[in-house]
Amino acid sequence: MVSIPANEIAHDFSPFFRVYKDGRVERFHNYVYVSPSDNPNTGVKSKDINNNSARLYLPKITENNQKFPLLIYIHGGFSIESAFSTGHDKYLHSIVSKANVVAISVDYRLAPEHTLPTCYDDSWAVIKWTALHVKVCDHLNILPEEFIKEPWIKDHVDFSRVFLAGDSAGAIIVHDMLVRASASEKPLGDGFRIVGMALIHPFFGDDERDEYCLFIFPECKGLDDPRLNPAAHLRLLSNFVCLKIMVFAAEKDFLRDRSLTYYDALKKSGWKGEVEIMETQGEDHVFHLLEPTCEKAGLLMKKLVDFFNEKI
Repeated sequence: MVSIPANEIAHDFSPFFRVYKDGRVERFHNYVYVSPSDNPNTGVKSKDINNNSARLYLPKITENNQKFPLLIYIHGGFSIESAFSTGHDKYLHSIVSKANVVAISVDYRLAPEHTLPTCYDDSWAVIKWTALHVKVCDHLNILPEEFIKEPWIKDHVDFSRVFLAGDSAGAIIVHDMLVRASASEKPLGDGFRIVGMALIHPFFGDDERDEYCLFIFPECKGLDDPRLNPAAHLRLLSNFVCLKIMVFAAEKDFLRDRSLTYYDALKKSGWKGEVEIMETQGEDHVFHLLEPTCEKAGLLMKKLVDFFNEKI
């Protein structure tokens, strides 16, 4: 039997990960885990839910039975990062505090150990689990026996105002979640109403060959697959159930043109909702997570907060 040297590289996808011939995966961005917490300054509380598949954030309660819009957020990375990382936890905490929303930050299994569409399916499972709470509120006895209701969701979410949002690769997943939710059979039910979607620096594909995407998504049909390159599938865009979409781009982001292409595709698709784009000059991909206290990150945050708070 021939031994394989432990340091012999099979696939190198820097700056994300490297796969060695013995099967070992080396990541270049190992996130720092942070525990859920109660913040006495903002009143925001958080806890991990649904078998640790997501982190739930509750804003400060000032009235009995107070209801808030719901934000479902999906982090970027595909093969790096987590809903439980220091950066994403702080960012979600800030959104919840400023926008006064309940937020669910999804934690999906990472590639390449779990190839795509695992992250899509993990995210959809969290959304379907969340939507089951509508049936709890409606007192319908058609829930699976293993379902355990989460009181923060049941007691404090206004299911008529649900938003989806994500950054980078998470924005691709969020787009696909809206495609699934917009299917004709209404898989999430009538009471779970998605009114808006925000895509921050989306990691959409295009017509160029992308070895990274093809490696972590071996079952895709190519880079025109609607889960990677939605701008090539106008019919799916035209069926969106939400009323408004916000797209964020950054001038120095190598993915900038893909955000603009998606925005143009929405305008051409026949979708009846409103789409807006905000481009940040002089900044690069997900700068708002890398420098959350800078002035331009503050402007991006304000736009997000206004988007979630706008009356529909």
